This record gives sequence, structure tokens and C-alpha cells, in this order.
Amino acid sequence: MLLDKAFCCQGCKAVYELLDANNLCRYYSLSDEHPGQKVQAVELPGRFDYLTEESVQAQLLSFRSEKLARLTLHLPQMHCASCIYLLENLYKLNPGVAESRVNFLRKEISISYLPAETSLKDVVKLLAALGYEPQITLAELGAQPHHGSRRIYYQLGLAGFCFGNVMLLAFPDYLSFTDQLAHEFGHFFGYLSLMLALPVLLYAAQDFYRSAWAGLRQRYINLDFPISLGLTSLFAVSTYEVLTHSGAGYFDSFTGLVFFMLIGKWVQQRTYDALRFDRDFTSYFPVAVTLLTPEGEKSVSVKELRVGQRIRVRNQEVIPADAMLMRGTGQIDYSFVSGESVPVAKVAGEVVYAGGRQVGEAVELEVVREVSQGYLTQLWNNPAFQKAEKQTLETYANKVGRYFVAATLLIAAGAIAYWLPRDQQMMWRAFTSVLVIACPCALSLATPFALGSALTVFGRHKFFLKNAAVAETLGRATTIVFDKTGTLTDVKQSAVEYVGPTLTVRDQQAVAAVVAQSTHPLSLRLTQELPAGLLAVRDFVEVPGQGLRGMVDGLLIKVGSAAFVGAGPAGKQASKTADNMQSRVYVSRAGDLNGCFVFRNVYRQELRAVLADLGRRYRLAVLSGDNDTEQERLRELFGPQAELRFRQTPQQKLDYIAELKRQGQTVIMMGDGLNDAGALQQADAGIALTDTLSNFSPACDAILDAASFGRLSTFLKFTQDCLQVVLATFVLSFVYNGLGLGLAVQGKFTPIVSAILMPISSLSVMVFATLLVRYAAHRRQL
Repeated sequence: MLLDKAFCCQGCKAVYELLDANNLCRYYSLSDEHPGQKVQAVELPGRFDYLTEESVQAQLLSFRSEKLARLTLHLPQMHCASCIYLLENLYKLNPGVAESRVNFLRKEISISYLPAETSLKDVVKLLAALGYEPQITLAELGAQPHHGSRRIYYQLGLAGFCFGNVMLLAFPDYLSFTDQLAHEFGHFFGYLSLMLALPVLLYAAQDFYRSAWAGLRQRYINLDFPISLGLTSLFAVSTYEVLTHSGAGYFDSFTGLVFFMLIGKWVQQRTYDALRFDRDFTSYFPVAVTLLTPEGEKSVSVKELRVGQRIRVRNQEVIPADAMLMRGTGQIDYSFVSGESVPVAKVAGEVVYAGGRQVGEAVELEVVREVSQGYLTQLWNNPAFQKAEKQTLETYANKVGRYFVAATLLIAAGAIAYWLPRDQQMMWRAFTSVLVIACPCALSLATPFALGSALTVFGRHKFFLKNAAVAETLGRATTIVFDKTGTLTDVKQSAVEYVGPTLTVRDQQAVAAVVAQSTHPLSLRLTQELPAGLLAVRDFVEVPGQGLRGMVDGLLIKVGSAAFVGAGPAGKQASKTADNMQSRVYVSRAGDLNGCFVFRNVYRQELRAVLADLGRRYRLAVLSGDNDTEQERLRELFGPQAELRFRQTPQQKLDYIAELKRQGQTVIMMGDGLNDAGALQQADAGIALTDTLSNFSPACDAILDAASFGRLSTFLKFTQDCLQVVLATFVLSFVYNGLGLGLAVQGKFTPIVSAILMPISSLSVMVFATLLVRYAAHRRQL
């Protein structure tokens, strides 16, 4: 039978053989439309009809268009890697689901679906049918918050009550001086124990069976399957012995096993809540926005933004909250949200969704919905901005976890085969202990908790990473590539001087109006220098690496490089012969060159010390769109081994990084955010260095506040420390499982002891990883 079936690995093949031997392979049938996927219909028809109401959808959906809708739901039933696998494959069960992504520590799932093919009601019904009914609370519908479920406490109370009483009834079987009591009342006590164990099986242990059954229906064996198998075998054997009067049964072990596993489940959840690093997005993710006030423009954090306030969004900036367009022409690129890059035209009075990106002139918006930084972080982790798949510590751990369950079942079967002819009582003890004590969760939790704790440390020092995988990439880096303007130089301290024919106030205001549309560091500095005006800009275009152009008062204004504005041979020659501590931005009005603004470059104060430290451990390079007038100065700073490239277009920067990666290098790119988006995306890890925190681009993997630039080398050393911590936790987990399984298969552990040790292993790994990361941070003075 195995010859006509293909298996992805030996682990899956072993599981199939085990199930096939017991006629449990109904869900491998290939004749069904969805082989192995037996999604049951939800009972109580009509219970989700309220989700079709427009007012409810307006509250729940974070984005909605004719082609795509997105929302985030809380799933309290989610608790292991198998849940993640199942929930992230919803598209296989409902073709209308475009994508589903799980945030395990927050027990949340972000779902994108196609309104033309399915509905919000159908998506929620699918989740409920799988055993993951979302907790749609009154808080999400605009009312008071819903308090957490108390189900776990009821289950714990019932299991504890029954366990205590069954232990009292089992005393005659353990104590020699009660032999007469056991002889007279033993059968009666056995029946009482069976009655007490029934509610534990049917209610207290219900979640373990539900999870295992949900996995089996989706052709996947999760961690709760061996636990449920152990509980079932223990209860069945005990019931048989009591009813046939052939023994006292093991109801004390059964009830104790459920009780201690529920305690472990409760403690684990409390630990997740205490240690999870993304608990407060407002302190973790510091996107800023330009707020319009009576005194003028003001840069504030999005967490301070309130409904009714006016904001300005420039070219390529991300809209941080749902808002109404008040002034300007909106061309909204929703590729961060939906993957569709064609801009959507918006006019005054229309609502623009958070996560859209303005393309063109700056627009004025009025906030109509509170900011959700959690939603912005989801956008930041959009698959559209994921790097090419690489093997990571977490993927290795998950692979081991998949094989682990199959190996556990085989070891349990081996325990039965060994002990059956020798000692049947020991057989059930060893079989159940093996199934309960095995815990691959500790292995899977090592990476997210160690690197997640590192994100908290980085956040305190204004270094904000997209996710824990970025920390691992930084720890493996071999090459660091820098942009020059705004990254190596501190544009805010640059002195600005105008060279050329005198500009009238009106001309200066026209130039200011054009550069105000851009987020380039030189544009921001020039905006501060020139007199402000309320001139409207039409047909604005920004050409990355070259310059800006726009129509003001019916005249074409160009600002940028000599070649871009058409400075001619004289202007280009002046640009080439300029001294090596300046950058030039040329201006033309209606095709006539007016002159240029000269920026006296000031390098960041900490640059020399940072480069000296990095140069000893990394290959360094500079990619600049400017000319090579500063080559000597940069050579002195970077050393003779560094590669310096000038007059680089965005495409050339991208190609250079791609070539480094082909050579086997792990590349970090440091740029100024929006203007280096392509290179940041191409690199293994892209870091946006910013003075304002408004240059948020989902293409980058990290945001570094310029005030923390001097600690860059320390940050990278700390990521390497964290990788060592992860490896140490892997070793701890392997040692625990090796010793635990070895002793369990010999019958050295009772099922109750195994139930106590299983959650302790996970907790020990989480606490061990967190404490070691904090110690490493203390040692690095972070």
C-alpha cells in the first residue's frame, strides 16, 4: 500500500504506517475534494448572521475594497505549533481566503479574504467549525471590553476536586493496614472513582481532545494527540479493571494527570502574557506623523494622534490611520495592504484607509479612526516584504518538532511491545508517561522568546526591529553597506548657502512648495531654510536619486542634480570640482537654471568610532548617489579595504547588493528609509536610519533612531550573544527530552510526575532564555 503514496519525510511515513496498522487512515482518502479535511458544519444556524450587518463589518474590518478585505481576530483556543499550521492554511479549505497569518503570542490571526468569493460570516463559520471560534468581543464592536474566559478556572476546579477525592478513595490500595477496608469496600470505591473521573474526562480534559481531533480532521498530528491517546488508554484500562473486578484501576493517575496538565497550561499562558515582547505596540513601534497645528507643522508619534486632527502626508509616506482627504489630490498605493500597486485616485471628502501610501504631491487628511499600531506592524510584516526563504533556527526547531511527535508515538509503541510480556501494569505506566512527558514545545519556544526579549532591549534604545527573525539575520551578518546622505551625514547640522542669481521671495516659496512634498533628507533641510508659503503644487513627480519636479503657478520647478534640472556643461563641471565637504542641489524655473543650494556636509559625531569597531569584524561599503568629491574623506573613515561607489542609481545599488548575496555574503543595508527602499528590500536586513521616525517604509526590516547610531556596533554584538542563548536553550531542551523519555520508557516516572515535568520544561526554557538575554544586555550595557 505504501508504494503508491509519496511522503515528504520519514517522520510522516512512520506516522502513516502506525495509523494504517490501526485502520485510522480514512482521512488519507484521495477521492474527496479536500482529502483528509473534514470540516464540520457549525451548529445553531444563524448564530453568525449579525456579521452580515454593515455597521458590524465597519467596526471589524481594518481594510475593505471591492477586491480585498482584512481583519484581525482573537482565537483563545490557539496553543501549539499545529494550530499555527492549520490556521495559516485556511486558503486550502476556503478558496476565498487569500491569506491568513498567526500572531501566536497574542493569540491573534490576521485574515485577508476576497469579498467576491466569500464573506466575513463564512470566514468566521470556517474558524468555528475547525474548533477556533473567534472571540468577537463588545470591545471590537465599540462597547465595553470583554473580560477573559474563566473556563480554565472551572476546569481546574473540577479536576482538582475530583483528583483529591479519588486519591482519598485510593488510599486503601496503597496502605497495608487498610487491607480489610479495601476488601470490603474496594469495588464500591472503584465505582465512585469511575463516577468522579467521568466529568474530568468529559469536561476538564475536553480541550485536549478537541485540539487533537481538529488536527486529525485536517490530516495533521499535533502535540495534543499523544496526550489524548495517553488519557484515553489510562481511562479505558481503569474502567475495564473496575467493571471486571480485575483491579483497582488508575483513576487517581488519570485525574491527577489532567489536573497537573491544566495547571501547566494555565501557568504557561500566564508566562506568555508576562514575557511576550509585543504586548504594547505603542512603546515598541514609534512611527511619527506630521501634525498640522495653528502654530505650524509638528512631528508627533502616532500614538498621540486623535480623531479630528489634521495631518500632512508627503510623497511615499504611509498613512497611519483611517482618514478623510481634505486637501490635495490623492493617489493612494495600497500595495502594503493588498499587494495591488496601481494607485487609487481619491478626491476631497473620500476616506483613505490606514496603510495606504501617497504617491505624488503632499495631501492634507483628517483622522476619522483611532490609530492601531498593531495594524501598522502587521503591514510591516506583510509577506510582500518578506525576504527570500532561508533556514533559520526557528525553522530548524519547527522541523524537529514535526518529527518529534511521530518519534514519541513510536517510542510509546515500543514501550508497549517491551513491557507487555513482562509487566502489564508497568506497560500502561510507561506508555502513558512517554506520551505525556515528551514536549517539543520547549524547542519551538526557544527562538521566539530569546530573540523576542532582545526586541524589548532594542526598543528601549530606539532600535526597532520588524520581528525576531531580523535579530537572527543581524547576528549572522558579514557585510554592511551604507548610504551617504542622511545616513553618514547629519543633514540637520549642514549649513546651507545659495549660489547663483538672486531668487525672489515668490521664487523661494515656489521651491519650498516643491521640496515640501518630499521626505529626502536634503529636501527636509531645504524646507526649514526657505520661507514657507501656501502655493499649490500640481503634477508632482519625485525621481529617486535624481530630483523633484512640479508645477507651481503654471511654471515648471525642478530641484535636484545638475543633470536632472538641465544645468548644462558648466553646472556639471562645477559639481565635479566642488570641494569634498559639500553637496549641491540645483534649481531651475521654467527650464532656466537659477542656481544651486550648497550643503556643507557634517558627518555624524560618532561615525569614526562606529566604523573603526565595525571594520574589524565586517566587510564595509558605501553606495552614494552623489559625486566622488568626498572619496578621500570617506576612505580615511572607512579604511583601505572598504569599497566606495559613487553616482549610484537606485537600480545600481540594488544590483550591487544582489551580487554580494550571490557571493554568499549576509548583507545589512543602512539607508534613509523611503529613498533607499529598493536596496533595503534587497538586503538580508535593511535598517532605516532616521532623525524624525516619519520615514517609515515596510521595505525596511528595522528603524534606528539617529540618536542611537553610536551604539550600532554594540547592537550587532548583542544579536550574536542572543544566537548563543538560543543554542544553549536548544541544548537544554534536548537534554530534558532525552532524559525524560529515557526514564519514562523504563517506567521510572508515574503519569502524574510526567504531567508535572512537561510544563516545567517549557517554562524553564522560556525563563532561561529570557534571563540569559537580559544578562547579555546588562553585560553590553544595554
